[in-house]
Amino acid sequence: MSTPHQDATRNRIEAELVDPLKTLGLDVEAVELTPAGKRRVLRVAVDKDGGVTLDDVADATREVSRVLDDSDVMGEMPYTLEVTSRGVDRPLTLPRHWRRNEDRLVKATLTDGTILTGRVLASGDAAVTLDVDGEQHEVAYADVAKALVQIEFNRKSEKKDD
Repeated sequence: MSTPHQDATRNRIEAELVDPLKTLGLDVEAVELTPAGKRRVLRVAVDKDGGVTLDDVADATREVSRVLDDSDVMGEMPYTLEVTSRGVDRPLTLPRHWRRNEDRLVKATLTDGTILTGRVLASGDAAVTLDVDGEQHEVAYADVAKALVQIEFNRKSEKKDD
């Protein structure tokens, strides 16, 4: 359970990082601040179209360190910084998450309790088109309670590599 103070600090950290990371072409997907003994661990997850490379993570780490060094948001207590990519275990909550996962298999639980597992064919600002067993389903994001990418092993993509 996080405290209101931790939430306020996390929100302030996120607000300070959004613009500097956007100049690197990266979106801030999550900021987590957790106590770890006498220190804190600050985890910042980033993403971008086409996926995040190790160089992107290194650039983001340098930029986050610079921003935090120039700010008093972390206070005097020592902390460990971890910058990571978004990861497939995070729910799809924004249109960009759906766009970045086109051609992936997704399990979506709708607000009415219906569960759809299908491939993301296309996504827009308000809805996604899923291929569920050969049938196309247009689903408004507002109707999605939770959606996660499903891990597939040994899948042959029909898309050609560029």
